[in-house]
Amino acid sequence: MSNELIRLTAREAIRRVLAGEITPLDLIDAAARRVADCEPRLNALPTLCFDRARDRAKRIMADKRRHDPGARGWLAGLPVAIKDLTDVAGVRTTYGSPIFKDHVPAASHPVVERIEANGGIVVAKSNTPEFGAGGSTFNEVFGRTANPWNTALTCGGSTGGGAAALAAGEIWLAQGTDHAGSLRRPASYCSVVGLRPSPGRVTRGAPNNLYAPLSVQGPMARNIPDLALFLDAMAGFCPRDPLTFDAPAVSFSEAVTRRERPKRIAFTADFGGQVPMDSETRDICRKAVRRFEELGAVVEEAAPDIGAMAEAFLVLRSQAFVVDREEQLKTHRDLLKADIIWNTEQGLKATPSRLAWADRERAAFYRRVAAFFETYDLLVTPGASTPAFDVNLRHPERIDGKPLEHYLGASLITGLTTLMGVPSLAVPCGFDQYGRPVGLQIVGRPRGEAALLAAGALLEEVTGLDRQVPIDPKPGIVPPV
Repeated sequence: MSNELIRLTAREAIRRVLAGEITPLDLIDAAARRVADCEPRLNALPTLCFDRARDRAKRIMADKRRHDPGARGWLAGLPVAIKDLTDVAGVRTTYGSPIFKDHVPAASHPVVERIEANGGIVVAKSNTPEFGAGGSTFNEVFGRTANPWNTALTCGGSTGGGAAALAAGEIWLAQGTDHAGSLRRPASYCSVVGLRPSPGRVTRGAPNNLYAPLSVQGPMARNIPDLALFLDAMAGFCPRDPLTFDAPAVSFSEAVTRRERPKRIAFTADFGGQVPMDSETRDICRKAVRRFEELGAVVEEAAPDIGAMAEAFLVLRSQAFVVDREEQLKTHRDLLKADIIWNTEQGLKATPSRLAWADRERAAFYRRVAAFFETYDLLVTPGASTPAFDVNLRHPERIDGKPLEHYLGASLITGLTTLMGVPSLAVPCGFDQYGRPVGLQIVGRPRGEAALLAAGALLEEVTGLDRQVPIDPKPGIVPPV
């Protein structure tokens, strides 16, 4: 039965639990067996907590209200993975850093509390780059995470462990975070789906960057209806996060069921040549977006003017690193990886005038984006600038034959949409000549998650790519650059 269970969608697994056909313990056992089989090849879930999970499952099953679906929460006892940046009470949480290699938090992050209150059962922590910084998942504590489609390749970052675990069927849902594409790029590399919600849609708890909208918490899944379900389990007001707001009256799961069709869609492969983009990825994505025409939508090549946002993004991101890492740079410089030191020092060099300029650029950009979405329902781009690259590299060294100045060059296609302040979704759209997954990034209107998820579900229905996962991890070679 375990092989059958890991292939269920999250929604079907929950339906069977609520119908009494299986129990949360059955799902935990199925996940444990799949993890034991796949982890030697992937290293996606380095910290396991199955004993804790079974204790929680038994409490759920002993609850006198267990036959009331409303009392079980959205997830009803479904196993999930939590990114190793996010605290789970009593479970080793390292943030991918040697500084915290033995850290065991006493309390859970507010988003974990909400997931567990909604019936989610944490079975593992997923691997991440150190402090989530990087487009390839590796760190000095746990090592590298491989891509199940080809274990010689990266799964992306920074929610790479979650994406790889989903694609391999180790878990049904994965929580993650996103600053410059950390939910979207790994989803594109692993042929799963990931959503960067609007700032405030999901609590971030109480980070030092409490009033900054760059980093968010969000869901990852194998298909859009499961993704919507997980967002329902996460969304809502949290008194510990001043940017949060109430969950919508109509659930995201219901919005996906209604399948509202977009009417007018804009597509850009590279924002007029201002973003580096692999040529084959560009062609695959341009062809894939035309599938929306089968649904009655008009597709046009258009994009908001990005102005100087590529430069402003680096300024704003580096300032966030100063807030988060300045003190650790003073005390533990020798334990921080080079990318974190570089980002933080870039921020420390920025003058007040430079920071003010970047904020003015961001505000002007948002005004252009808001005006753009008065005309278009969605903006579609490639989900990543390259397909998955060598698992041993920090980042791709070249894109379409051109060398990158720094590692953020490969994240610009998703970093720009981060600065838009709107929700953004990664959904599979095909494979390149070497069998590497390629994804689309679909960007919605301000706080437009419902329409965005509905559009993603319609595209998924047309392509059928969601039915290709989970897969058994496959060995392979690194394709030529």
